[in-house]
Amino acid sequence: MSTYVSDDVRLQLNVARLAALKKVSRLRVQVGDIYFPVLRQWRDGFSVEEETAPLLRGLVDLYDGGRHVCQCLIIASESEAGERRYEFKRNTAASDKAPLDHYREPDAPMGLLPRD
Repeated sequence: MSTYVSDDVRLQLNVARLAALKKVSRLRVQVGDIYFPVLRQWRDGFSVEEETAPLLRGLVDLYDGGRHVCQCLIIASESEAGERRYEFKRNTAASDKAPLDHYREPDAPMGLLPRD
């Protein structure tokens, strides 16, 4: 049995694979005001579709749906099978509240009541 796959079949399989990855992933990368769907993410980086996203570089934001996940400094790594891969130089988790500059006791009061 032959394992040869024609170029047309290989191209169609790759298109179907990319469509399935886009459908499953909720992640997206924001550059300025433009969003691009993230196909895959791993510990050191992520990948986007090569045809739709321009060559990204610098500071970007990663979102999971509407939730800001992290702010990243990225560099382009490689392109393979319709995916462009990026590596993190820096990856900082996003927080919805400002960091404290002092230790807060767990049983500390939340505020003061005025004297009347």
